[in-house]
Amino acid sequence: MSKKYVYLFSEGNATMRELLGGKGANLAEMTNIGLPVPQGFTITTEACTQYYEDGRKINDEIMAEIMEYVAKMEEMNGKKFGDLKNPLLVSVRSGARASMPGMMDTILNLGLNDDVVAAMIAGNPDPNFERFVYDSYRRFIQMFSDVVMEVGKKYFEQLIDAMKAKRGVKLDIELTAADLKELAEQFKAEYKQQIGEDFPSDPKTQLYEAIRAVFRSWDNPRANVYRRDNDIPYSWGTAVNVMPMVFGNLNDNSGTGVAFTRDPATGEKKLMGEFLTNAQGEDVVAGVRTPMPISQMEEKFPQAYADFVKVCDLLEDHYRDMQDMEFTVENGKLYMLQCRSGKRTAQAALKIACDLVDEGMIDEKKAVSMIDPRNLDTLLHPQFDAAVLKKAPAIAKALPASPGAACGKIVFSAEDAKEWKERGEKVVLVRLETSPEDIDGMAVSEGIMTARGAEKALEAGASGIVVSNHGGRVLDHCPATAEVLPEIVDAVGGKLTIFVDGAIRSGMDMFKALALGADAVLIGRPFVTTVYGGGEEGVQLYVQKLKAELADTMRMCGAHSLADIDRSVLYGF
Repeated sequence: MSKKYVYLFSEGNATMRELLGGKGANLAEMTNIGLPVPQGFTITTEACTQYYEDGRKINDEIMAEIMEYVAKMEEMNGKKFGDLKNPLLVSVRSGARASMPGMMDTILNLGLNDDVVAAMIAGNPDPNFERFVYDSYRRFIQMFSDVVMEVGKKYFEQLIDAMKAKRGVKLDIELTAADLKELAEQFKAEYKQQIGEDFPSDPKTQLYEAIRAVFRSWDNPRANVYRRDNDIPYSWGTAVNVMPMVFGNLNDNSGTGVAFTRDPATGEKKLMGEFLTNAQGEDVVAGVRTPMPISQMEEKFPQAYADFVKVCDLLEDHYRDMQDMEFTVENGKLYMLQCRSGKRTAQAALKIACDLVDEGMIDEKKAVSMIDPRNLDTLLHPQFDAAVLKKAPAIAKALPASPGAACGKIVFSAEDAKEWKERGEKVVLVRLETSPEDIDGMAVSEGIMTARGAEKALEAGASGIVVSNHGGRVLDHCPATAEVLPEIVDAVGGKLTIFVDGAIRSGMDMFKALALGADAVLIGRPFVTTVYGGGEEGVQLYVQKLKAELADTMRMCGAHSLADIDRSVLYGF
């Protein structure tokens, strides 16, 4: 074969992003600088392109090269696929050039079958280990069935719900080893009923189908929508990363987490993140269990935490940017699973860029290039010092008509505003309502405040209100709902249910609305579009997109649950 389609992590580096994808290039780079990465290999984006050119098939030459590297991975890790004494279990993950969280597919715990499960349990008499094995097995059957064979999750979720109801428990973690063993058998039976054949037991067959599924996911509807929205070319394709499993859910001396080297909300230089003991990666953001702050990891795993802090310093110094990382601790040993430049708010981006210059990490030209031009407008408005503002007594409250802060003498008419401005005074126009007649005063004022009465609805006996301008921002220059929501929440929050709509299109928009105090959000037009374009599947995909974006934003802002989302995550106080 003239073209190389597979690379060990040790053969790649950060400059090979186009070929290895973002995740593969960073796994290679972490390997090169000596970090503890489970050693596997990356199948290139060119293999993905070839897959589509060959009619959505992995040709024999590419598959032969993949199996050659499976043998190398087995040798490096001292384990073998399907071996009953020391079985190799792997994860198969997508890894495009550009980050596409939640848009493509992942398969974990690949390599399990009935014989491997029985052998693993026989070699370890600990009943907790038996539960871990069967939990991993049922997860694998469900994930493989859903992702690879496109059997809907609902069939397996119904079986889990029925088992929990039968045992009188509410959470998956309350199910016993015997319960999970029974579930695994039920899952295999469901697979056979849906597919018409037995669940595949050959690890090599499992691997082939999993790789094919990841390639296929590059063209799934949610990935296509995400690429269109984020200007990611279809021709790029995705790489596939195959790496040995490390288990944060092995026992109480294990865990998994995500972390940032700096606060992604404020830019402050401090370690931020979440950690769960006895858990797999998806458990951190699934909402089933409440993660602990990363600082508490030091109490549970002092050596692994110390190693992790060193890794954070090394990665930031190496990449010269704030890093977003995924990691696992297995039996007290740290393993790095991913690193990338972390997402951040506009305010954080500015602070991080300036701090990196001050720290001698980057030059001013690089700092400017790190700021998204689309965020500049939000950074240019004057702001009050948050600490001082918090201490200052409030004279009155009103609705803000624009972002930023203003300082001046209060006037109550447009005429006074204009007159005072002409004699050199800074003024703030205060009106019960603004109208077109106020335009002269508005033009010369440092700021404008309006007061509205959500209390009227409460007094009338309403149990809820909808904060909406129904296009008024475009038609007659009404404030955005996000601008008026905080004042309404301050007036009637907790006394009635507050819904908000208007320009809510993403999970991040939902997060902001909840942070400003809304109890729920209303989304209309996007669902009409998805129904028209994709029917029921379109709606399902859009809901999945919203969920993935909301979870990603919560993680970035350190919100462990919906209850943790408040204004402090936006403003820091």
